[in-house]
Amino acid sequence: MNKRMFKQSFSGVVVSIAAMTTQAATVDFSNLVANVSPAVVTVSVTKKMTEQELLQQQVPELLRRFFGPNIVVPEPALPQEKNSYGTAFFIDKNGYLLTNHHVIADASKVTIRLNDRREIDATVVGSDERTDVALLKVSGSSYPQLSMGNVAQLRVGEPVLAIGSPFGFDYSASAGIVSAKMRNVMGETAVPFIQTDVALNPGNSGGPLFNQKGEVVGVNSRIFSGTGGYMGLSFSIPIDVAMDVADQLKQHGRVIRSYLGVQLQDIDRTLAEAYKLSKPEGALITQVTANSPAARAGLKAGDVILQMNGTAISETSQLLNLLHRTAPNQVINLQVLRNDKLQNLSATLVVAPDSTPANEQMSAKTVKKGPVLGIAIRNLSQDELRRNNVTGGVLVQNLSRGGIAASAKIQVGDVITALDNQPIDHSQDFIDTVAQLQKGQVVRVSLMRQGQPLIVGMRIS
Repeated sequence: MNKRMFKQSFSGVVVSIAAMTTQAATVDFSNLVANVSPAVVTVSVTKKMTEQELLQQQVPELLRRFFGPNIVVPEPALPQEKNSYGTAFFIDKNGYLLTNHHVIADASKVTIRLNDRREIDATVVGSDERTDVALLKVSGSSYPQLSMGNVAQLRVGEPVLAIGSPFGFDYSASAGIVSAKMRNVMGETAVPFIQTDVALNPGNSGGPLFNQKGEVVGVNSRIFSGTGGYMGLSFSIPIDVAMDVADQLKQHGRVIRSYLGVQLQDIDRTLAEAYKLSKPEGALITQVTANSPAARAGLKAGDVILQMNGTAISETSQLLNLLHRTAPNQVINLQVLRNDKLQNLSATLVVAPDSTPANEQMSAKTVKKGPVLGIAIRNLSQDELRRNNVTGGVLVQNLSRGGIAASAKIQVGDVITALDNQPIDHSQDFIDTVAQLQKGQVVRVSLMRQGQPLIVGMRIS
């Protein structure tokens, strides 16, 4: 190709890209917004303030900055409740709405405000923390109902629109494109998120994500941010996943999940070569739980699951999503690679152990005797015990900046299994052991951090 031909060809590419950019930028959503807005509502939530939040308000930031977190100041009369906002939308005419779990979690009162400014008290039918989906219900009928889209037909690069209440500004519309599908966020494997570049901010949570037809394809859930605001990465729960959860919440008040009984990891380039795979694909079994459906089916550590019910598995999150979408007591057919040979195995799924964490949060601040460690903990659910490969322990939920626990390099998300050589099976063990600690003492704290055992020293001051 001569220089002139190259210039002409390159110029054509530039023109084509410019044309596509202009077309994407001029998508007109105005009619869509007018049609769907009546079915989108603002959610106002009243929550009781946590002990940590009350503690933070008692010490002004300026004093903390100069004198540290332990300064004693007169305690003003503080509100015991706080208000927050989110978004929801009607999924039928009888008053059922979808929103996020984190929008209404620990709410003492939930109110929705329609676009005609009417306010109606709502009841929380059920909520699922793992998928971040909650189902609300208001009395009455003949509400505007949104249509649900087909997520499988949603394409990367397709224009999408979100409507919500960012920072409390009602009925704000923001548009963008689908950046990716089947995304996992911070290790979360229960939801194959839709990633977009739609501007979402606090208050957008629980709102609908629309395709160009005005169909809901997702529930806006979270952002990836270092500042708390929009940074170009937004994540939505696929509407088919959300509707499955809503149906179960409506029927049972909770989500009943299936259980196979395996620990999984992705296949990388090196493992693909070791398993003689043409590319990284499948889900590698690293552990099989005894007496589980996987064990009864003959699955073994080292097996690579390549297909489930005829669907090719490209990565672990895809398999987990298929398992979560399959009802208990169903038989699944798996294609497995073992010792360089393909095998077909069948497993009957069972009901998963309750994965909802106990509704219990205890803080070392509440211990009547012993030092204040500046740490909030709670008991582990059965699912968390299994995932951390422990029989007991407490989960670190919060830490006070500059506190004893934080100074010992304990981190939020750690699982404490022993303190001062005493095994910690549950929160009461932790409280009782802390009560015996003495000032000046240095104690050992046994942890599980991201699946790895760790021991740190903690000086009691």
